[in-house]
Amino acid sequence: MTDETKATEIQGLIFDCDGTLADTMPLHFHAWRSTLDRYGIELNEDRFYSLGGQPTVKIVQLLAGEQGLDLDAEAVANEKEEAFLVRLSEVKPIAPIVDIVRANVGKLPMAVASGSHRAVVFDVLKIIGLDDLFDENTVVGAEDTALHKPNPDVFLEAARRIGVAPEKCRVYEDAELGIEAARRANMQCFDVRDVFTPARVT
Repeated sequence: MTDETKATEIQGLIFDCDGTLADTMPLHFHAWRSTLDRYGIELNEDRFYSLGGQPTVKIVQLLAGEQGLDLDAEAVANEKEEAFLVRLSEVKPIAPIVDIVRANVGKLPMAVASGSHRAVVFDVLKIIGLDDLFDENTVVGAEDTALHKPNPDVFLEAARRIGVAPEKCRVYEDAELGIEAARRANMQCFDVRDVFTPARVT
């Protein structure tokens, strides 16, 4: 093995959660539509996917600002999360990526880095049977960094927690904002959309 190969060898894995480990995106979109319709806020499916990786409250703030609406973004965000949690039992694992997690248990340090709040991430991980592989030290949620995807902070924090240099981490992501965040973090990135396509709602 050459020194160059050693320098680029992957030593840690970082996984997004929604749309990467778990097929949650259609359920999230249903929750968004049922919530936003009550406030007269428009959000189509393509725009929804383009915002993947952003915390819920920031999406509400963005959409309300664009559409000239004055509302309590925190309250609307909480409503949306409640609507999602009602259907949480329907979440299924994304098998090709979950298989990668299980294949690397005990071999490489791993973390989850998500735009969702930690409590929701743990709920999802439990449903798909991965809650025993990640803990408070290896799950980075929306509340753990001030800046969110496409900023690299969530991935850099995940790398710090597992003790691996950013350039030796590989990120698994399904959204453009997350892929850009991985690029800014100087990490390799695997685009989950190459192996999995979520069902369209509309």
